[in-house]
Amino acid sequence: MGERIVITSGKGGVGKTTATTNLGIALAAEGATVVLVDADVGLNNLDVAMGVEHKVIYDLLDVAEGKCRLRQALIRDERIDTLSVLPSAKGYGEKPGVKEMQAIVAELAKEFDFVLIDCPAGIEQGFHRAVSAAERAVVVTTPHIGAVRDADKVLGLLSVYPVTIAGLLVNRIRPDLIERGATMSPEDIARLLKTELLATVPEDDGVGIGHRAFVRSGAGEAYRLAALRLMGKGSEVYDYRKKNLLRRIFGR
Repeated sequence: MGERIVITSGKGGVGKTTATTNLGIALAAEGATVVLVDADVGLNNLDVAMGVEHKVIYDLLDVAEGKCRLRQALIRDERIDTLSVLPSAKGYGEKPGVKEMQAIVAELAKEFDFVLIDCPAGIEQGFHRAVSAAERAVVVTTPHIGAVRDADKVLGLLSVYPVTIAGLLVNRIRPDLIERGATMSPEDIARLLKTELLATVPEDDGVGIGHRAFVRSGAGEAYRLAALRLMGKGSEVYDYRKKNLLRRIFGR
């Protein structure tokens, strides 16, 4: 059985979908079979992040309602054939229910090494539906105090679910702001939240444009190391200070 991991944060706009996309790409690049599940019914955009929105015929809700087979709704990534996407629906409502979501994710876990669930923002029904289908959780935050506060709330909520915290992914890190004391460091955030760091992802303009981190960028390396940690093949966390140090030494 594959691992079922929910990517969550509580607060919107911190990069959950981008994190889901890039963790999936990094895991697949390391040889794992991966499926990304968009659990955000109504505000779905994982298919857009993956660049497969033009291929969507069936979605998560169609599978839950029995309008198609699960395999028919899966879309294979155009660049990595071991990476697939299960898009979400554009409609609104309570469907799919928790039991339906659990059944779909469990079925996917029979075929894929990793099932990454892109959790919707907030802590309402959508959050419950996504988290209930998972066994591990990655909590995403940025150094912004509001995002950190929401991450703390989500960690408290996760404590009542039978999930293991895989770690904290701190996104959009600016080493220059940390040095000036204008924002907290990832280490400070992890200590405050009493949670182990899984990944420290530096600010990367390329990711903002296309959602996919460049392989040779700092963000790309951060996701690669995070993927190895999720696979149990490594323990290193990306050193987000590298680029800033080189700039000081070489003046660029």
